[in-house]
Amino acid sequence: QVQLVESGGGLVQTGGSLRLSCAASGRTSSNYRLGWFRQAPGKEREFVAANIKRSGNIYYADSVKGRFTISRDNAKNTVYLQMNSLKPEDTAVYYCAAAYSDYGTYDYWGQGTQVTVSS
Repeated sequence: QVQLVESGGGLVQTGGSLRLSCAASGRTSSNYRLGWFRQAPGKEREFVAANIKRSGNIYYADSVKGRFTISRDNAKNTVYLQMNSLKPEDTAVYYCAAAYSDYGTYDYWGQGTQVTVSS
């Protein structure tokens, strides 16, 4: 089992920045695929970014490209999401996720952290 705990959410004004962290514990692996998702009120959960260790590939949703950066520190078992130039439409609960495989569904999810961007 792997436990994921997000932190770093909060209230920020339009144009501001936040950095989310997700700390993993339990049966962690430096080869896990790590991702960030978000869910806004009344909407389905959507993909934000992913970091695939084995291939080195990084993917972003079109809506966050150029503004968000996913990174990982394997020594700390932590994945980060640096969010810049935030917009009100970025308001959502943000979740981190981990997977054994490089593609497909994720095996573990965090509990989420709220990000609110005021206009």
